[in-house]
Amino acid sequence: MENNVIKLMKLIEKEFMYAAGQSVKFVEGNNSAGTRVRKTMQNIKNLSQEVRKEVQKQKNAVSA
Repeated sequence: MENNVIKLMKLIEKEFMYAAGQSVKFVEGNNSAGTRVRKTMQNIKNLSQEVRKEVQKQKNAVSA
C-alpha cells in the first residue's frame, strides 16, 4: 500500500510535467497554453498544501 504523501508527490510530478510541456507551447506563441500553465501551477500549489497537511498529520500520529 502506497503512502498518501507518495501519492500526492506523484500527482505533483505528473502536473509539473504537463505544465512544462504547456510552457514550451506558450513560449512558442500559444497564449491558451499560458492559461493552462497558470491553472496547472495553481493545482500544484493546492497539492503542495495537501502534502504539508498529510506530513504534519503523519508526524503527529507518530509522536502521540
